[in-house]
Amino acid sequence: MKKTHKCLLYIVIGIILQTAIILIFVLTFMRARTPKLRFGSVSVQTLTTNSSTSSPSFTMKLNTQITVKNTNFGKFKFGDSTATMYYKGIPIGEAAIGKGKAKARSTKKVDVSVSLSSNKVTSGNLNLASDLNSGKLRLTSQGTLKGKVHLLKVIRRKKTAEMNCYMDVNTKTKAVENLHCK
Repeated sequence: MKKTHKCLLYIVIGIILQTAIILIFVLTFMRARTPKLRFGSVSVQTLTTNSSTSSPSFTMKLNTQITVKNTNFGKFKFGDSTATMYYKGIPIGEAAIGKGKAKARSTKKVDVSVSLSSNKVTSGNLNLASDLNSGKLRLTSQGTLKGKVHLLKVIRRKKTAEMNCYMDVNTKTKAVENLHCK
């Protein structure tokens, strides 16, 4: 009778340990996290400004590197998307992000060129002339990247990476300063 109780006790302890190991594995490795979408770097390729008070304007072309950081233990496949650039809430250009995939626990870098123009900006209420004369243009950007995280080639979870960044463009040195993404 004692041997039977010992055997049953060992079986119960084995089942509890196995359940704990499986639970730790599932909670650690099988949890799908949202990837991070950010600007890795931004540089000004061309910049033309007109700071006259009657009709201030600017056009510029930015070379950007958009990064998709995947912290999951499975790949993140995403579709075509765009990141929109804004000047004081008014869209002034879009960066096209092509479909692709970020491997497990890695960062995918996508090089993109963006053409920006102040054609839609009305200068009267936004003080574009004073911003151009001060030498600093504050630009913001927003973008979303929809895709699926593939875990162990069996489990697929829909995830959406979002980007909210701001930067200052120095119109005198033609450089991007204070690039911050959330």
